[in-house]
Amino acid sequence: MCARTIYRGAIDPGEMMDDLTVIVLAAGGGTRMKSKTAKVLHPIAGLSMVGHVMRAVHSLEPATVVAVVGHQREQVAPHIEAELPGVVVAVQESQEGTGHAVRIAWEALPQERRTGTVLIAYGDTPLLEGPSLSAFLDHHVASGDAISILSGRVGDPFGYGRVIRDADGGVSAIVEQKEATADEAAVDEINSGILAFDGDFLTEALGRLGNDNVQGEYYLTDTVAIARAAGHSVGAYPLEDVLQTEGANDRVQLASLAAEKNRRILERWMREGVTIIDPASTWVDVDVTLAADVTLLPGVQLLGTTAIEEDAVIGPDCTLKDCEIGAGAKVVRTHGELAVIGAGANVGPFTYLRPGTQLGEGGKIGAFVETKNAQIGKGAKVPHLSYVGDAEIGEGSNIGAGAIFANYDGVNKNHSKIGRHVKTGVHNSFVAPVVLGDGAATGAGAVIRSDVPPGALAVSSPAQRHYDEWAQRRRAGTPQAEAAQAASTCENQPGPQVGTEDGSARADQREE
Repeated sequence: MCARTIYRGAIDPGEMMDDLTVIVLAAGGGTRMKSKTAKVLHPIAGLSMVGHVMRAVHSLEPATVVAVVGHQREQVAPHIEAELPGVVVAVQESQEGTGHAVRIAWEALPQERRTGTVLIAYGDTPLLEGPSLSAFLDHHVASGDAISILSGRVGDPFGYGRVIRDADGGVSAIVEQKEATADEAAVDEINSGILAFDGDFLTEALGRLGNDNVQGEYYLTDTVAIARAAGHSVGAYPLEDVLQTEGANDRVQLASLAAEKNRRILERWMREGVTIIDPASTWVDVDVTLAADVTLLPGVQLLGTTAIEEDAVIGPDCTLKDCEIGAGAKVVRTHGELAVIGAGANVGPFTYLRPGTQLGEGGKIGAFVETKNAQIGKGAKVPHLSYVGDAEIGEGSNIGAGAIFANYDGVNKNHSKIGRHVKTGVHNSFVAPVVLGDGAATGAGAVIRSDVPPGALAVSSPAQRHYDEWAQRRRAGTPQAEAAQAASTCENQPGPQVGTEDGSARADQREE
């Protein structure tokens, strides 16, 4: 093995383990998931389960990674290749056990690569971390063992294979639950299934594996007996954080692992200076980045590659995916995707930010506003009840309530531009493409179909007209007509005489 620089159990990213091969087993059917999606592709914290595993093994800088696929390989293989370009994909046509899967992977490599150190991992262990694997490999190489087992100690080992040690502390066997004696069943050290091999021994052992068992499968754990019989040593490395090796076989276990992954992510950010008011209702994906002094209020989901700068306050009840939020911004009850919010800006509540939204420093997108492909300048405001699509709004402009940017003509999407320091009236419609010059204004209810010069006031509504007694004539017999008739009768009656006690009081009220 080449020389490596070790820092807190992690391999220096600048160094490569040029004799390390990692085999990731991802061929299982996952029938208990009862899903059309392959088991290892179910997401947790923004990555698939196998995506988390690939990221962990990639951090080791191995020379080669082989992924074994089988069930639903038309889904799994392209996904793994996208997660880790350059991975070798081996197909296990029939699932005949872990030993068979590893043999398929080993045979997918050229002869000269079947040597060195080999790490066997599983595609359904999303809590697995690179530093833990690095420490495990350090132990394996230092021990000189033919096989090393990543083990762990648990309070209730029922159902797990037990790691049985001899008097010298070496591993003498792995005993499955159904085959364990009373003494063996009492052992609390379990086999995680993650193994490290000497490559030359692995070549020898794979050729000697048999399938003379009830399932008719080739078990990789049988290599322990093969090694012991050949006089090789077998060791185990108990991982203190044994939850990292847990897999998900059904949706219940998937939800449990997702909650645990989220708990770890939130704990890390809180220790980095982020305030999370209610961790139980807050979900943050693994690729989200948060600055110190960010505050997350209850009901927040931060997804994808969302990045939030210092002093921003998010929530309550926000879902942001692949968004950028500037320092000191406040986002309340908002759903956003691929949006950029400037420093000190305010968004929400009940706001929908669609892809392409950009809000400048100190700007505002208020209640019940939907934006899409909209660039809203520094200090500009779209306060409430509006749709802004395919538009540019200049610095300092204010869009009145109920504005609609009519960007679609039935065939094409068209763009509108609002200049700097423009003031628009309520209930305006901007029929794209249209340009309002700097300093322009619009009247209430205006429908803007053509460009407005800088500084001009644009109005489009005709003078208000009244059709007298319309309700009485067209809605006769309704409460509306009766109310109108009663009001008309009162208006036509003479008022009290000035000088009476009652009349004087009412006259005074009218004057006021």
